[in-house]
Amino acid sequence: MPELPEVETTVRGLRPVLQGAILARVEARREDLRRAFPPDLIQRLTGARVVSLGRRAKYGLVDTDRGATMVFHLGMSGRWRVDPTDIGTHDHLLIETDGGRRLALNDPRRFGSVDLLDSDAVEAWPPFRALGPEPLGPDFSGAHLQRVLAGRAAPIKALLLDQRIVAGLGNIYVCEALNVAGISPSRAGGAISRRRLDLLADAVRQVLLAAIEAGGSTLRDYARPDGELGYFSKQFRVYGREGERCPCGGTVRRRAEGGRSTFWCPKCQR
Repeated sequence: MPELPEVETTVRGLRPVLQGAILARVEARREDLRRAFPPDLIQRLTGARVVSLGRRAKYGLVDTDRGATMVFHLGMSGRWRVDPTDIGTHDHLLIETDGGRRLALNDPRRFGSVDLLDSDAVEAWPPFRALGPEPLGPDFSGAHLQRVLAGRAAPIKALLLDQRIVAGLGNIYVCEALNVAGISPSRAGGAISRRRLDLLADAVRQVLLAAIEAGGSTLRDYARPDGELGYFSKQFRVYGREGERCPCGGTVRRRAEGGRSTFWCPKCQR
C-alpha cells in the first residue's frame, strides 16, 4: 500500500502539471473505486482552475477556485499516470488540462477512493477530524508522544500505526524508524522514556524525509506519476530483510502480527 512518502511524492509529481491549470475535461470511466465517485465530480471540476495541491496523512488534496477540493486515496495499488501514451483498462479517472496535459488515475485493485469536499470544510471531514498530527509537521515531537502514550501498555509499533496518535505512518516506515531509534517494536509505549521518545520522533522524520527524497518505496504496483520507480527500498535497514544483517551487525528477525510483518533487530532494539 502506498504510504505517506509515496503520497507526498505523488503530490509533488502532480504539482507542476496541475498547479494553476484549468481542468478542461474530467471523465470517470467507471462508477466507483472502493466507493462511488461523487455524483457531481465532473460538473464541479470541469472548467475549474487548480489553485494548490497538498497532502493530509495518506490522502492527496487538489484545491480548485470553485471552493471544491478533490481528495484522493491510492488504496493498495493506485497511482496517477502523467501523459500516458494510451489509456488502459485500469485507468478509471481521466483529467485533461487546458495546457494539453493528461492524467489518469490507475488502480488495478480498486481499493482507492476519490471524494469531493467543500474546501472550507476539509478539516471537518470525518476521516480527517480523527487524525493525529502530521509526522513532518511542528506538532509531532517527543513531547507529543509522551503525552498521548502516558500509561499505555500497548506495543509502541501498534501505537504508531494508530492514526489518532500520528497521521499517515504505515508498517514499512514504522519498522524502519523504530530500528533507527533503537526501540523494540514490542516495548510498551507508556514505558519509553522522554529521551527515547525524542529520538523516536527524530527517527520518524529522518526516515520519511529520506524516503520522499528517494521517491518512495517500490513495492508491488507503486510508481511515481512520471512512471519512475521509488528507490527507498534499497535503503531499508530491516524491512523485508529477515535473516540479513542489521547495520549494527545483528540479524534481522521477522514475525507476523494481524496480517502484517514486523521486522526488527533484537541486538540493537530494546
